[in-house]
Amino acid sequence: MGENFLRSQCRDLLKEAQRLDHVSGRDHEITTIAGLLSRKSKSNVILIGEPGVGKTAIVEGLAQRILKGDVPKNMKDVQIFSLDIGELLGGTKYRGEFEKKFQKIMTEVQASRGKVVLFIDEIHLALGAGRVEGSNVDVANLLKPYLARGDSRLIGATTSDEYMKYVSIDAAFARRFQQVIVDEPSIPDTINILRGLKKGYEMHHDVRILDAALVAAVQYSNRYITARYLPDKAIDLVDEACSQIKLQLDTPRMK
Repeated sequence: MGENFLRSQCRDLLKEAQRLDHVSGRDHEITTIAGLLSRKSKSNVILIGEPGVGKTAIVEGLAQRILKGDVPKNMKDVQIFSLDIGELLGGTKYRGEFEKKFQKIMTEVQASRGKVVLFIDEIHLALGAGRVEGSNVDVANLLKPYLARGDSRLIGATTSDEYMKYVSIDAAFARRFQQVIVDEPSIPDTINILRGLKKGYEMHHDVRILDAALVAAVQYSNRYITARYLPDKAIDLVDEACSQIKLQLDTPRMK
């Protein structure tokens, strides 16, 4: 497949899947997305959930499933590329340059005949911030012809507020996507998510993490870090605690 430009502008999630943290606790959402992407028509998905609830991790979990072959038959040889709209916007200097780059990416996605799924995190930027340097063309209008033809598969992600503010008001754009609501996981589910991540953090920091520490991280972050969402805030707390412990162990005067 001719994906040279696509690869230069996007992350290959299947290529990264083996070294990404194992995604646990989101089997239902991953299975739902795989089913929606397998549809004959309207096989595009938009994940809607608050920052930090794990929308990107769900897509990474789908990539891990594809790598293991644990997906429907027509998804087994699919690749997932992640496009950072903000980064693409930041890398353009001249009027029309952004649109040309984006169209080139979509041309390669279309040429794959369904074998490439494009993941666009913060897809609301396509409607809100997609107008570049005074241009009247935005990403949503560039996407609509590809979505209408039904030969390109996309996964978008956004928050509830951004969906209502930018996506829902463009009915022609919104109706091309199947919604998957990503709720904040419960405390027990978050504990299980952290248990799935435990080995990776132990290896990175060269420390041992007790199960009681994971439980405490979830409970305390839920109680005291009220402006953020699980599991992200609990994961950050575990990471920071491991970092501080390792620093104390490696710095004699801090012991």
